[in-house]
Amino acid sequence: MILLFLSSGLFLGWSLGANDAANVFGTAVATRMVRFRTAAITSGFFVIIGAVLAGGGTTRTLGQLGSVNAMAGAFMVALAAALAVLWMTRVGLPVSVSQAIVGGIIGWNLFTGSATGVDSLLKIVSTWVICPLLSAVFAAGLFVLARAVTVRSRIHLLAEDALTRAALVAVGAFGAFSLGANNIGNVMGVFVSAIPASSVHLFGFLHVSSDQQLFALGGIAIAIGIFTYSHRVMMTVGKGLFRLTPVTALVVILSESLVLFLFASESLEAWLISHGLPSIPLVPVSSSQAVIGAVVGIALVKGGRNLDARLFRRIAGGWVATPVIAGLVAFFGLFFLQNVFDLPVHRPVTYELSEVAIEQLRERALDDEGLLELRGVAFGTGRELSRALKEKTSLSMIDREKVVEFACKERYVVTQKRIEALDLRLLTIRQVRALQELSGREFDYRWELESALAAEDDQWAMLPDTRDNHLANKKLLADLRQLLDAFRTPDTDD
Repeated sequence: MILLFLSSGLFLGWSLGANDAANVFGTAVATRMVRFRTAAITSGFFVIIGAVLAGGGTTRTLGQLGSVNAMAGAFMVALAAALAVLWMTRVGLPVSVSQAIVGGIIGWNLFTGSATGVDSLLKIVSTWVICPLLSAVFAAGLFVLARAVTVRSRIHLLAEDALTRAALVAVGAFGAFSLGANNIGNVMGVFVSAIPASSVHLFGFLHVSSDQQLFALGGIAIAIGIFTYSHRVMMTVGKGLFRLTPVTALVVILSESLVLFLFASESLEAWLISHGLPSIPLVPVSSSQAVIGAVVGIALVKGGRNLDARLFRRIAGGWVATPVIAGLVAFFGLFFLQNVFDLPVHRPVTYELSEVAIEQLRERALDDEGLLELRGVAFGTGRELSRALKEKTSLSMIDREKVVEFACKERYVVTQKRIEALDLRLLTIRQVRALQELSGREFDYRWELESALAAEDDQWAMLPDTRDNHLANKKLLADLRQLLDAFRTPDTDD
């Protein structure tokens, strides 16, 4: 059943490869500087590497938008996004897989009554504007620089041609790595919370987390999509919108790759924070928007000549239509799965503000007299609680989201069997001892389990939010997520 439900994610990965590979190598293939076969092999390999090694950052952002918690629900969200992308691919338009999956998640939220993470949504939507603009700025600057270097250099034309071809392959490899790192969250992100998996060790030393196993499958699906169906969209991107020379093709690929890397790199985020600089949000951005922005940036530097404005309007229209189509397909598809096939598309969750929960909220500076009126009231969906909070309290939208997350009740049972099933090699001896001290205990809230662990040993406690503690806190969050997944639904024989 897990493989069956994963099939829609693999289909979405195939669709992404068929469509978005054009954004990495389309300009190089269309200008005949790189053969399609070379482009496909290079893209496929580095997409998988990028997905496995650096795909975790953007996945967490999508999880904050809406946590799809049932396999059938994740299946339909991914399928809706894939169908929207496939339809656009068939008409030869480069579309945003990021927008498609966001539309699918919102469709799931609407159907199940789950609250949509507004802060996360605003962050993602803002990148739909920032991404093409930033790519256009990069491309314009790099094009001016490349033109100046070309004019002053006295290199032979044949040597210049060979260097340009090599550079296109190298930059394309970087672009494919960035594409895998940034967009694998779109392909497999909805399955992270829905499908149970455990870490494995290969060859006795190589640790592969459950997320990385999903990312590897998704990366392979993307690679297959590149090989089988990406040539047509490559030609649209590379020739249809604006006629490119080999040098401008190189500039476009590099600009798009830099933008994808900026929004996907956890290492870059940690470096910026460690030096006291503002960090860039880890958000899955549209490679299609990035490459179109780069092409338009170069076109504007050259006076806008030969820019096909009509095609640009068609592409922009596809960007608007994609999330709407995906959201509608997800909504009605979920209705079909639930009422025709009787499949659970959502794991029921109760939201309740207990006395202890309200006290904990006060300690976290989320205090409002209206919370007392909601004490002990059970809500079937996060949206219902959010509406009640809006009526009864003066909390901001962001604070209401935090309260909803805090009030989520899910039964966590800590057993020795569950502890032994964890990959304890990722934990310290003190952390393992703290876990064993909790064996046999049950918790109603996620924060209760986290607080109990921190009370047993401070190695389970979050450090002050400073730039020096950033990486340590991120590792702790990953460890806590492993525990929550393991203890949330205990085996019947525990």
